[in-house]
Amino acid sequence: MTVSTSPPPPRRIPALPLALGLALALLVSLVCGVALGAAGLDLPHVLRLLGAGLTGGRLEADEASAYAIVWQIRLPRTVLAAVVGAGLAATGVAVQALVRNALADPFVLGISSGAAVGANAVILLGAFSALGIWAISVSAFGSALAAMALVYLAARTAYGLTPLRLVLTGTALSYGFSAVTSLMVFSADRGEAARDVMMWLLGSLGGATWGSVPIAAGTVLAGLAYLACAAGRLDALAMGDETSASLGVDPDRLRRELFVVTAAVTGTVVAVSGAIGFVGLLMPHLARMLVGAGHRRVLLIAPLAGALLLVWVDIASRTLLAPAELPVGVFTAVLGVPAFLLMMRRRGHALGGR
Repeated sequence: MTVSTSPPPPRRIPALPLALGLALALLVSLVCGVALGAAGLDLPHVLRLLGAGLTGGRLEADEASAYAIVWQIRLPRTVLAAVVGAGLAATGVAVQALVRNALADPFVLGISSGAAVGANAVILLGAFSALGIWAISVSAFGSALAAMALVYLAARTAYGLTPLRLVLTGTALSYGFSAVTSLMVFSADRGEAARDVMMWLLGSLGGATWGSVPIAAGTVLAGLAYLACAAGRLDALAMGDETSASLGVDPDRLRRELFVVTAAVTGTVVAVSGAIGFVGLLMPHLARMLVGAGHRRVLLIAPLAGALLLVWVDIASRTLLAPAELPVGVFTAVLGVPAFLLMMRRRGHALGGR
């Protein structure tokens, strides 16, 4: 008589109740993100200011400064943190399906490194200075699109896009873009400019304004809508090209679509927040661990979890050493490394173990 030593199947959480719980937690976190900061504001006062802004209620004259802090500084920053977190998590799911690699994240295609070249050209060289506060975002997004075009042209063959060629091409060009960025920083005359570059490279939401929120939110929502519609095809793609083709899915066409969507979303969020790592790598695996591998369920949970994570990471970055601000990417790495190692131990069968 043989005794099976295989581990029992992991328990899954129903996706819809979990999504509702995450959405409620995100709503509460958004309010906390507005209330917490270097300038202390109690929660009832914040709720009153938010209500006055939404309904057009009257305020006292001495509340003008607090109202400006809530509506012009903290609220757009907190909303943008949620948008960026959701976008990075969703594109992480898409890129891992695109290249069929558990270690892939939104930056594996070289888009982030390409955006860094454009952002640094503004910070260090004053390029596009005529665009004012939009200079960094516009330049970063433009260079991200240029990087996307280069990766696509270099990786494409007569047989279409293959996962391995995409990863290798993106990695190689990423090294090249990083070398250009390093050369620009090395040649910079001002130390303060080099510090600003490092802040951008590690991610920061300090420059958030209401002007940047709609563009980022619209792009992320459009990307989420596409991915939700393509969830069934993503499941087929995960089973291999031959299987997906037998199910009526054109793997080459789907990869092209995924490449464009992930590049557009990644380029947009990186342009407004800098390069924030680990969110796009960690959240897809966390979602799969909780609700299973089906992309429809994963795409419901991962963006909400990514938004929730980044809201609280941003709160920590601007409150722990207030009034100084720490890069957001430092906190995502500090949280992401042990969390990912823990998930590897718990999900070894899916991440290279037994």
